[in-house]
Amino acid sequence: MAKIVMIEDSKILGNALKGALEIKGHEVVWVNDGRLALSAVKKNKPDVILLDLMLPHVSGFEICKAVKSDSALYKTPVIIMSTLTGAQDMERAREAGATHFIAKPYNLQQTLAEINKFIPAKGV
Repeated sequence: MAKIVMIEDSKILGNALKGALEIKGHEVVWVNDGRLALSAVKKNKPDVILLDLMLPHVSGFEICKAVKSDSALYKTPVIIMSTLTGAQDMERAREAGATHFIAKPYNLQQTLAEINKFIPAKGV
């Protein structure tokens, strides 16, 4: 299955989503601090990045821009998951290079279905 880097500072949301993704067979690396995010992404080379916008120390907008400007990572889908759902925030996320946006609070089953759309098929 897929390797996913989840950058989320909420323990409740992080535990729920990580557990649900692992039950589906995915490998999940969870980072809860913006300072650690880019190095975790570079080290793990994920198939998908799940990214909160409001993080300690470095914003999700900055992390998304850094991922999308890295020649080794720019094709990696970045799914923003945030309570910042205003038009201006969503536009900033798009400009930073976000692939998709999921508003919090979210329905877990619908969110898993949305994430699944961005997980590449492995082998054949």
